[in-house]
Amino acid sequence: MTGIRTRLVLTRHGQTVWHEENRYAGSSDIDLTDVDRAQAERLADWTRATRPAAVVSSPLGRALATARPSAAVLGTEPVVLEDLREVDFGLAEGRTLSELRVDHPELVALFRRDPVTHHFPGADPPAEAARRAGEALRSVARRHPGDTVLVVAHNTLVRLALCHLLGIDVRTYRQVFPLLDNGTLTELSVDGADDGPASLLSFNVPL
Repeated sequence: MTGIRTRLVLTRHGQTVWHEENRYAGSSDIDLTDVDRAQAERLADWTRATRPAAVVSSPLGRALATARPSAAVLGTEPVVLEDLREVDFGLAEGRTLSELRVDHPELVALFRRDPVTHHFPGADPPAEAARRAGEALRSVARRHPGDTVLVVAHNTLVRLALCHLLGIDVRTYRQVFPLLDNGTLTELSVDGADDGPASLLSFNVPL
């Protein structure tokens, strides 16, 4: 299907109790807030108006809870892709950057300088996460050539995937793509071929 573009509409799941405090949630499954439920309903309204071909989700509970109302609009269930799970932040899981600066100032300084070479101890290597996420999104494009697909995933994972697909140095993901807000939309046009082009159409647009 080379040359046929798929419109991928990426959204970060709704707010969790940790995100209110700006804690690294990563691979931890954290309860959602009432704000998330409102965000999920707004996303379902968007789905009702747009009618994407499918709803694809990370396997983590917070993403699935955000994706299910939209999938229900289409009379289906979210398609779960394991490779869309969020990065595990290792030592940083459940902590804020401010807390880490107190206990591990040298690690935070190195992470801010180069988050790929100096990711937190025990964390998923960002370069590997970027590859798996980018390839997962290409697989969605191959399955839905020419369609629009809603993808519910995570803050860091989406930014890493964007770097992989757009040919941007992964080490710069925190500068090039600042924080992705909960419940916003980021649009990509993607060719499903392994080396096919990808274009960023919008980033972090509120619903």
